Amino acid sequence: MKAVWYERLGSAAEVLKFGDLPDSQPEPGEVRVAVHVSGVNPIDVKRRQGGRGTMTSPRIVPHFDGAGVIDAVGENVDSSRVGERVWLYAAQWQRDFGTAAELVSLPASQAVPLPDDCDFSEGACLGIPALTAYASVFADGEVAGKTVLVTGGAGAVGCYAVQFARLAGARVIATVSTDEKAGLAMKAGADHVLNYRETDIGDLVLEITDGKGADRIVEVEFGGNLPTSLRAIRMGGIIATYASQAEPEPKLPFYDLMYRGVVVRHVLVFGSPQELLERALVDISRWLADGELSHNIGERFHLNETIAAHEAVERGAIGKVLVDCTT
Repeated sequence: MKAVWYERLGSAAEVLKFGDLPDSQPEPGEVRVAVHVSGVNPIDVKRRQGGRGTMTSPRIVPHFDGAGVIDAVGENVDSSRVGERVWLYAAQWQRDFGTAAELVSLPASQAVPLPDDCDFSEGACLGIPALTAYASVFADGEVAGKTVLVTGGAGAVGCYAVQFARLAGARVIATVSTDEKAGLAMKAGADHVLNYRETDIGDLVLEITDGKGADRIVEVEFGGNLPTSLRAIRMGGIIATYASQAEPEPKLPFYDLMYRGVVVRHVLVFGSPQELLERALVDISRWLADGELSHNIGERFHLNETIAAHEAVERGAIGKVLVDCTT
């Protein structure tokens, strides 16, 4: 089978290789998926660069997300799943073989049925972004009637967070940096879209909420946005954060957080409680089947162009960068 892999850390052009590897074979409890589309996340790029630790294996096939068709099953998996269209998540978590290949094997529970009217590109967008968004919005309970501020509302996670919060009955405020991104956040269903380059986000959130502040913040840049978040969050509010790239070791204003009763929740899909993950899969599957979700598809590449796909993510491409794995 064709695949992409790396054997050392470094830049995409230096370390990513395209070629032939032995066909993946499913272990007990696993399914094998013929991958149609692989999704590239920032974590895939950061791992390859060495930003998330050292090499865990002599050879790593990257990418956590994807979509395709189950073509084989291991022991203890119902053979009726062969032929099932699925979207994949966490394919490379604690494993050295992800979705940047024509075939991938992974635990059967991580291959989620994909409705017939959803194409594989849409399925490959889900994975880490959708599950991160769900945990960020719902880990601390329902949001109906609450105000949810989503920073980076045009990003892969942000677009899903806006949609999930809206579908759950929240008032949604999204922040963006350009008019193009404002259009994406509005399409996702945000009630208010604020350009943080042109306005004071803290002041506007307080104005929109009659001085109370947001009940929840879904935060893409915890450290860099913390001063603004402290002004925008209400007493007893919750900041659910999944990244802090600009300030990876932020200085916490302990007493400001404590006296306002603000809770900071760190969100990592791979560490989500099983009950929350199961709820996420049920709700996302229902919304997909009902046609409630839109997907922010970005640039597309062929498997032998995975170097360019990684470079697009590094440039900050808008939308989910996808790699087509079928020949």
